[in-house]
Amino acid sequence: MPEPVEVAVTGAAGRMGRRVVALLHECDDLVLTSAIDPGPQVGQDAGDLAGVGASGVAISEELLERVDVVIDFSTPPGAEAMAELCGERQIALVEATTGLSPHQRDAVHDAGQTTPVVFAPSMSAAVNVAMQLVGDAGRALKAIPDGVDVEVIERHHRYKEDAPSGTALRFGEIVADAMGQESHVHGRQGQTGQRPRGEIGYHALRVGDDVGQHTIVFGMLGETLEVTVRGHSRDSYAHGAIAAARWVVGKPPGTYSMADVLGLD
Repeated sequence: MPEPVEVAVTGAAGRMGRRVVALLHECDDLVLTSAIDPGPQVGQDAGDLAGVGASGVAISEELLERVDVVIDFSTPPGAEAMAELCGERQIALVEATTGLSPHQRDAVHDAGQTTPVVFAPSMSAAVNVAMQLVGDAGRALKAIPDGVDVEVIERHHRYKEDAPSGTALRFGEIVADAMGQESHVHGRQGQTGQRPRGEIGYHALRVGDDVGQHTIVFGMLGETLEVTVRGHSRDSYAHGAIAAARWVVGKPPGTYSMADVLGLD
């Protein structure tokens, strides 16, 4: 039996970090050996904090020991710092933090020059399959003579700090690559006039404790096609991140996507 993969979780005291810690507790082939979160929970047992009982791993302020892979669900500045650290130490990285600036995204890609990195706007398997379906739909519908109106509608919990979500923006990029739209409009109000061709509209809802829903609407004259994916719990993202951690260890340096992890074309 091979030795289990040693995993560090950053943002371990947050909502997503706790779920990753809890699900790692159920794994035989991966083991939590480090939990990082520079907040008031420093020193507390990560397993106790996640509700699965003592793990023997205390929350620390920084990564102090060698691990095989880091799963990062922290903050944009934390993601940038962790990407730099993993690149320097050649530690595999699953970067799951959202809301990164272009500079912060560049830091993650730079880490991929020296270590394997999985970087995706969503760790959800269903979301990534939906992305492939949306790309297929866009390419197929591009030839519709009267044009296709595309709108991206997303909803998340009241605590989410970025809008639209990184996942919504990625859906828009996929549509634009497939169909050629150049204008991206965020919400509408006032006398906007007729909807122009070549535009993708985005609408962000922030309600209650919704963990995430995305609907991509392809509107045509006479019919509508919608691709919808709904998250029912944060476990969908946590399971995806763990699958990515399992997959990325031992890969050559590079920046990979969840499509790579899932074997999607």
